[in-house]
Amino acid sequence: MQFDQLKRREFMAVVGGAAAWSVAARAQQARKVWRIGSLSLASPSTQNDNLKAFMQVLNDLGYIDGRNIQFERRVADGNLDRLPALAAELVGTNVDLILAESSFAVEAARAATKTIPIVMTGVGNPVGSGFVKSISQPGGNITGLTNDSIEVSSKYLEYLHAAIPDLMRVGVLINPRHPNHPTVLKQILATAQAIGASVSTIELGSVSDIDAALRSVQQDRLDALSLIYRQIAEFAISNRLPTMFGQRRGVEAGGLMGYEPNLTDMYKRAAALVDKILKGAKPADLPVEFPTRFQFIINLKTAKALRLSVPPALLTSADELIE
Repeated sequence: MQFDQLKRREFMAVVGGAAAWSVAARAQQARKVWRIGSLSLASPSTQNDNLKAFMQVLNDLGYIDGRNIQFERRVADGNLDRLPALAAELVGTNVDLILAESSFAVEAARAATKTIPIVMTGVGNPVGSGFVKSISQPGGNITGLTNDSIEVSSKYLEYLHAAIPDLMRVGVLINPRHPNHPTVLKQILATAQAIGASVSTIELGSVSDIDAALRSVQQDRLDALSLIYRQIAEFAISNRLPTMFGQRRGVEAGGLMGYEPNLTDMYKRAAALVDKILKGAKPADLPVEFPTRFQFIINLKTAKALRLSVPPALLTSADELIE
């Protein structure tokens, strides 16, 4: 009897010790401070609203900056050549995850690490760019959201053609270093052929190329520009050249029209993916997500400056009119 009681006491002691260890382990895990890195090509001002939405969702999920998460932000201010070093910096700070904004940032982050999870945003063709093996099974350390620019790029010319029915020639600014631009260009060329317009490709690889690119636009006397790299709205207005941007900020800067996914919504969904990964999910198993909402924007001030009468049907289809 005494032996049985002793055995029971020993057994209970072992169980109790295991229980105490379990509680301590959970408490230690709860006190962990997750280090989240952000890598962006754009300047901080262009991403602030999106990152605020991203952080708000994390807050709602229980992550508080300075308490259980630490946010490390690196921005290249438009300089592509800085991205590899900035990505290496983030990896060197032992971040637990990297939020990479744009294809260039994802490319730099992927080169810097094959193990740290990467959540991407603003990427047009993640499979074609080699970031993931497939949409449903990424298969590596990268997942996130694609802006689906391959399919929506056809909308650029469709909207331009609706605004300018006699559109004949279109200039497309592309960055030859961008992993997605060649594929986007193929889609634009197919749409141009369908509407009977010709396309002139103008390569713009860096800020130093802008002057030469603009001279090319003047020499070709193009009817419209599809801007997928730089914001040159002021030049376009001064030359009475209608423009289509792939981002809202281009229209705010004076572009005529823009069509893009709702980026705020995408950053909120990126935060939800970050939460899943921090709780143990593997990027390889998390399908890449597509945008669910898009926005078409028209700048009426620019239309007036260009002396362009926008058809009523096109105005009605717009999600936002800048007056």
